[in-house]
Amino acid sequence: MRARVVLISGAAGGLGEALCRRYARAGSLIAAMDRDAQRLQAMVLELRNAGAQALALPGDITDPAVCQDAVAATLERFGALDGLINNAGISQRSLLRETRIEVIRSVMEVNFFGALHLTHAALPQLIARRGFVAAISSVAGFSPLIGRTGYSASKHALHGFFDSLRSEVEAVGVGVTLICPSFIRTGIGAAGLGGDGGAASGPRLTSGGESTAQDVAERIFDAVAENRRLLLPDRTSRLAWWFSRLAPGAYARTMKRRLGAEFESPPRPPSY
Repeated sequence: MRARVVLISGAAGGLGEALCRRYARAGSLIAAMDRDAQRLQAMVLELRNAGAQALALPGDITDPAVCQDAVAATLERFGALDGLINNAGISQRSLLRETRIEVIRSVMEVNFFGALHLTHAALPQLIARRGFVAAISSVAGFSPLIGRTGYSASKHALHGFFDSLRSEVEAVGVGVTLICPSFIRTGIGAAGLGGDGGAASGPRLTSGGESTAQDVAERIFDAVAENRRLLLPDRTSRLAWWFSRLAPGAYARTMKRRLGAEFESPPRPPSY
């Protein structure tokens, strides 16, 4: 297995934690990064108690220097870096007319620039080791999603970045995988930003049910091992991929009908 040493961001819970456990079970050495230092330390301690070698890297991926330090600490501890999974992210739910610009900037800082910072810091090692880089995108990364303009923009940006990066590094043996799940039972929706920068109001609606983090982690593990370019890990994401391409107008109408109820209250005046 190429993934001997793997750095995973957003590792303290949800899909990131499931990925840490899956790679640890396969014998990988885990460098786990998250800004929630307390939860991260607890998760890493559990991995160690189960016999895995794991390193806790508390830090914020929106700071390029912190990402450089995380890669350096991984190399100091394990002597190599074979894989990077850009999992850390934040969601956003609000109509653009009710959203402050700085909220969208914050989403871009985490979802896009955070992945950029970590990938840029890790890339020399990934090239040297003929390793891999993966990024967690979303159905929102290839199709429209109502009330999530900032979130969708950040995920679309990942596709442009990583698809282009693949053209630069595939010849030297580095795999690049984009993962586009639909809805995962992780709590990220409840932690999403609203238009004013606080918590998004109201329940998050889903379409097609929610996958478990463990199931998606298993599918990601297999896709990376197979050096797949794109993973659509559930039925809803696969349907959305083909539906949005073959009948984009019908897709948009169906999506708005199923998810637009989140935003049916009378619109508030914009606040910028």
